[in-house]
Amino acid sequence: MNQYKKFKEEFESIVGKSNIFIDEPMKKHISFKVGGPADLLVIPTEIDQVKKCISICKENCIPYYIIGNGSNLLVRDGGIRGAVIKLCKLNSITVEGDSITVGGGASLTNVSNVALKNNLGGFEFACGIPGSVGGAVTMNAGAYNGEVAQVIESAKVIDKQGNIKVLDKNHLELGYRMSAIQKYGYIVLEVVFRLHNEQYDHIKDRIVNLNRRRREKQPLEYPSAGSTFKRPQGYFAAKLIEDTGLKGVSVGGAQVSEKHSGFIVNRENATAKDILNLIDVVQSKVKNKFGVDLHTEVRIIGEEK
Repeated sequence: MNQYKKFKEEFESIVGKSNIFIDEPMKKHISFKVGGPADLLVIPTEIDQVKKCISICKENCIPYYIIGNGSNLLVRDGGIRGAVIKLCKLNSITVEGDSITVGGGASLTNVSNVALKNNLGGFEFACGIPGSVGGAVTMNAGAYNGEVAQVIESAKVIDKQGNIKVLDKNHLELGYRMSAIQKYGYIVLEVVFRLHNEQYDHIKDRIVNLNRRRREKQPLEYPSAGSTFKRPQGYFAAKLIEDTGLKGVSVGGAQVSEKHSGFIVNRENATAKDILNLIDVVQSKVKNKFGVDLHTEVRIIGEEK
């Protein structure tokens, strides 16, 4: 029974009727295309609305989860009790000189395209990463020798007490797939990136080349959450998985990609349980063969069915 739908009107008064959903299937909101229903799904369109929605949750002891584009997320089949606050509509992008100010819900692809149009280089590494800016800062996302830490200047966040603060690069504590955002439970509202002026054609060539390499090497034809596992110290997760003989191995509708062993894909109507069981198989077999612990890069939330 959904005990939180009684708060629907209270959220509606903040975000409007079109931005609040009851018993919403999370498979419609995450790139894996799996997951049970969220009791409430709320989509704020302004920073002040985010603050107010969090206040309602805290005042009424409603558990809440913040998501962006859902591209690095796995929701279990039982769904999510409480509220999911989805920041996808905090997606403004403005350019001033060599800096770009971006809403936390903006897609990395859109930011990359705006940078290109304004002859700003340095963001090409992110052109094909399917996530949002907020998620990218939280994870210090990177690819092809680039990462968020190289281009970020500051981030506006909400802390656990509901205070809005601006953190400069040093205070973001960015490391490999980690940040102060994770460490202290902050929520990214807005980010300033500092890029550099460069010829349009040079930037465009790099974007075309990186997108070609992604299409050739990554299983973009199937739903996934990108790289499933973090890179272990001194190893590459995909090579460990492949050398364990797990390339192409399936559990239910989930499969270790035949194109790139670092990806688990939803090959054929997988459930979240299929994916989780396959993750367990991979972790266990790699540990037994190489003595290496693989930790998931994908964030896993929700309840078992």
